[in-house]
Amino acid sequence: MVHSKRTKYRKYQKGRAKGVDPRSDVHFGSYGLKALEASRITEKQLEACRVAITRKIKKIGKIWIRIHPDIPVSAKPTEVRMGKGKGAIDYWMCRVKAGKVMFEIDGVSSELAKKALILGASKLPIATAFIMKEKPIAQ
Repeated sequence: MVHSKRTKYRKYQKGRAKGVDPRSDVHFGSYGLKALEASRITEKQLEACRVAITRKIKKIGKIWIRIHPDIPVSAKPTEVRMGKGKGAIDYWMCRVKAGKVMFEIDGVSSELAKKALILGASKLPIATAFIMKEKPIAQ
């Protein structure tokens, strides 16, 4: 699993995932997976998506993960009485705004990239879109 090794505080508040990220674009690869709605993504969902994409493109292309689960979420065990402090860290998550590019791929064909990213998107709890890098206009 992928999560932060060190944070400023051990426990955080989850907060809300809302807003739009208008400047997020494909920078490293040629194809990307863009979030269409704001949500929280856990490290398990991110890892499942990464594994699905990697298996589909095999060893041909390269993959970039543009989001990182950096917020610890605590939970208390079931059937525990109220009080006695905040629970232990249960999992890690990241907040994703609408319009954020989460994954990028390069070195594969357009059809393979689309299949791989759609397969990866099925592992995520949000609506996503397949996008391509815009080619600069020659003058």
